[in-house]
Amino acid sequence: MSDFPALTGFYNLLFLHLEPASTILPAFMAWVFPGANWFHHQLIPSSTSPVPSGFLEGRSVMAIWQLGNCYLLLGLLSTLVFRAVRDALPNNPAAQEQILGASFTAMALADATHIVASWIALPSDIRLNPAGWNPMTHGNITVVIFLLCSRLAWFKGIGRKTYYYGVQSSTKTRKTS
Repeated sequence: MSDFPALTGFYNLLFLHLEPASTILPAFMAWVFPGANWFHHQLIPSSTSPVPSGFLEGRSVMAIWQLGNCYLLLGLLSTLVFRAVRDALPNNPAAQEQILGASFTAMALADATHIVASWIALPSDIRLNPAGWNPMTHGNITVVIFLLCSRLAWFKGIGRKTYYYGVQSSTKTRKTS
């Protein structure tokens, strides 16, 4: 048995490695390079050039930096907490799955609201035209839809053995103090 039976194969690769990298990287992109001005400009696809560095209002820069901090937090929670679950509970897949499930529930709810908010904020002329979206918009909508569907597939037990979700309560392995 793997030391992380609740998160194996595709799910391990996606949620323990790829998703954290894809959320930590934008934090540095907002903070350092290409920076807050570029990040702000990319949120909604546009053919105009971003304002030069130093011309974005302070409140906007602060909001972008705080958004970067949220990205960093999401990535760190996934990579650090999921590894702590793996390391602290190597022989308790039901407990691993229960903790991951709580995290995935919160993330799935955030995914859904993020998708809706990102889509609603798009100008109506490009909202239904994904070909007109830039990489940032695809990241905020297309990639997040994929992550949400992957979380839902994990809950359904698609491509993995389940130990807690979808298991009869009498057969769930729980350790009590």
